[in-house]
This record gives sequence, structure tokens and C-alpha cells, in this order.
Amino acid sequence: MSFVHTTVLLNETVDAVLTDPNGLYVDGTFGRGGHSHLLLSRLGPQGRLVAFDKDPEAVAAATEGERAIHDPRFAIHHCSFARMGEVLPAGGVTGVLLDLGVSSPQIDNPARGFSFRFDGPLDMRMDTTRGESAADFLARADERHIAQVIRDYGEERFAASIAKAVVARRESGQPLRTTGELAELVARSVRTREPGQDPATRTFQALRILVNAELEELEQGLSAALGLLAPGGHLAVISFHSLEDRIVKTFIAHESREEIDRRAPFAPPTRALRLKPLGRIKPSADEIKGNPRSRSAVLRVAERLPQAGEGA
Repeated sequence: MSFVHTTVLLNETVDAVLTDPNGLYVDGTFGRGGHSHLLLSRLGPQGRLVAFDKDPEAVAAATEGERAIHDPRFAIHHCSFARMGEVLPAGGVTGVLLDLGVSSPQIDNPARGFSFRFDGPLDMRMDTTRGESAADFLARADERHIAQVIRDYGEERFAASIAKAVVARRESGQPLRTTGELAELVARSVRTREPGQDPATRTFQALRILVNAELEELEQGLSAALGLLAPGGHLAVISFHSLEDRIVKTFIAHESREEIDRRAPFAPPTRALRLKPLGRIKPSADEIKGNPRSRSAVLRVAERLPQAGEGA
């Protein structure tokens, strides 16, 4: 079965990241290739695009089937964007785009275990070839650890109650193995619900972030992107929840401030500005109407500034 993915902020992101049609670009989250296809269509003959994705199905979509990309200017790597610095030359990249979160094919496929709307294995791994599934984590972690994950990554007020219920079920000899079982348990544990939101939303988000080390990889990926970008190169990042957006916003803000030794206020800065914020973009009302999943998206864009000894 094929699952359709509608790329969020498609034109806005490509417009933001593309500064030189013959440059070297990175799509750190290929997904089903929406941004990559458009970016390639706008690159010149000397342009190059290198994509990354942890999901084997995404890599297969880039190399097989009707949407496969057969273009000598394109290459894709089956790994996290956090490792882009191992593949590409420092200071040689013209633009980096990251579209964070989960793609529609991942959410809509019950076998992947990302959604409480469908009953399936409680997996949630973006890279199904390695790592611990959500079910495996809930089967081994202690109550305190489970509560901490759900509270910190899901911002869930009832994290302690949910963790207690998970452990009680496990100790009864019935560990959670499916998304339906987890969604039902959370519904019984959450005493009040936010209007229009399923009670399992925050718990599923928390477990997905943990299983895929999403926040740690985002921090590593942002640092890697900064090291790769050439002066004048653009960084464009789409976030879908406050934890991601806070990391991106803080990173850009930190890199767009000089650090000064307070003990020697008239001395040169100890660290120069490395980024210039270029703005924050939200989906239009028309895009949200056509693709409700885009409503929480935030695109942040920044430009790499030249350092001493670098050309502009």
C-alpha cells in the first residue's frame, strides 16, 4: 500500500534555502522527497543535492518506484542528518534544510506504530533496522524513568499516572505491545482532555522523541550544519512542536550573538557572530485548510556569516 505525503511549506523552504543554483545543498530529512524534487528542478547543471534519511522506506522511495530520483546531481545516505559532517566538506555547503517530525507515510502506516488512530505494533522507530522500539522501552524501564520521559518530552501533566498504569499492566503479565493498548491505557489515566486533542497525543510524542533520540540528533545536526555551511549559505528548519522549535530558536539566537568576556569588556569578542536570523514563517491559511497537519509548523531561516579569514 502506498501512503501519500504532502510536503509542508514546500515553496517557502526551497525559496529560503536556495541562494546559488550551482551550489551544494543538503536535504537532511528526505521523507518522500517533496523538498528534494523541487530543489533539484531549480538547480543548475553544476548544482548538487545530498539527502539523508534514517528510514529505509524513505531511502527506497528515493531510489525505486515512480518517484525515484535518477539524477546525477543527487545522492542519498541511509543515516541521520546528525552525521552529515562525516559525509560532506566543512565550509563547502550552500544550503541545509531540515523538515523535522514524522512524515505522513510513517503516521498513516499502522505497522510503523507512530499513531494512536490505528492499531499496530508499538514500534515508533524511524530506522526499523536498529534500536529499541517503544514497546521494548516500556517493557524494561522503571516507573520513574517512564514518567520522566512522558513529562519532559510530551509535556504531559499526568505522566506519573500513565507511568504507574504502564508498570502495573506489565507486572500483571500483560506488557504493552500495540498502539491501541497504549492509547486505551492513556485514555484511562488522563483525567482531563484538551479540546480537540486525543489524550494519547502527548504520550505518543514523548515515546517517539525518546526512541529516535530526536532532540539530541537535532542539536547535533544543527551544529553539523553550521560547520558545513559556506559564508552566505542558508539554514532552513521546519519544526512541528515547541520542544523542537525551542532548540532551533535558541541555537540561532546563540550563534547570532557575540560572546564578550565580562572581565574585559573592551577586549575583542571571544566568539564572533556566526549566524544572522532571516525570519520565521508559518503556513498560510490556505495551506492549513488543505493540509491540517501543517498547522503547527514553523520555518526558521538563518544565514551563515563570514568569519575572519573567510570570503563573503
